[in-house]
Amino acid sequence: MSKTIAITGASGFAGRHAVAELLPRGHRLRALLRSPQTAALPPGVETVRGDLADDAALARLVAGADAVIHLAGALTALDRSGYFRVNEHGTRALADAALEAGVPRFVHISSLAAREPQLSGYAASKRAGEEVVRHRMAALNAILIRPPAVYGPGDRGTLPLIKELTRPVAAIPGPAGARFSLIHGRDLARLIVRAVEGNEQGLHEVSDGQEGGYGWPDLIRTASAFRGGPVRAIFLPRAVPAAVATVAEGLARLTGKPGMVNRGKIAELYHVDWVARPGGLALADPTPFAAGFAETVTWYRAAGWLPQGRGTDTRTASSRTSQ
Repeated sequence: MSKTIAITGASGFAGRHAVAELLPRGHRLRALLRSPQTAALPPGVETVRGDLADDAALARLVAGADAVIHLAGALTALDRSGYFRVNEHGTRALADAALEAGVPRFVHISSLAAREPQLSGYAASKRAGEEVVRHRMAALNAILIRPPAVYGPGDRGTLPLIKELTRPVAAIPGPAGARFSLIHGRDLARLIVRAVEGNEQGLHEVSDGQEGGYGWPDLIRTASAFRGGPVRAIFLPRAVPAAVATVAEGLARLTGKPGMVNRGKIAELYHVDWVARPGGLALADPTPFAAGFAETVTWYRAAGWLPQGRGTDTRTASSRTSQ
């Protein structure tokens, strides 16, 4: 059944995947965008100019909508309040607008980082945004989705890690014993479609279904197989990226432009358990990391984001062989 869906964050990596999954199913999309003319969304997506601090724009966004997908959020900020301004206060404004308009479904995309709010301003603000929705769960018919690290063609967030894994020696900013879940951007979008079209409520941690998540040896084996040669991992002592983060934060304050490297992000990277807990939404045929890694590296190289090198994409994203 076709729905009118209001969406935030449509121009981001996960948002573009969600749009690509929703449009072919006949849904009508209305996207909140700061700069609609530069978003380059597919034809047929209605746009509303504004942001999460613009109450009038939020009212236009949700008017007559059958569902809201909230993907927008602050990944970087100059200080703790900057994260909360978007991830908590912006979520509250959107949720209240949806309630006022009588929207019957609210899909909130959070982050696995929200499980550990003590680690960073980002993590704490994502947890606070979840609490906003939790307190309105029944009224919004809401579902909370916590994805782990999301990767895939077009993603700049995981590009530094993928780049390291294509080298003979990979410098890893994290503990050797860490375990973590992953999910391909296309699979996250498929779960978002399921959430929009379904009626599940509550909190769901999601992943590609790899039981127990991955360890660095798993990723190194995948990268080595793709290269056709060994990849050796060097695990950086936390003090090294922490020092870089301190300098980066100082530069960010001087320029007024926050970056991804900060002490909070380092605390997240050196946390040892980012494995999604079982029992959340799941796909019957998720993309395994071996196939997703090959597809992503091949795309990065074709786009000029990575230099050409060893390794050929001999598997497709629809390959269901696990590594």
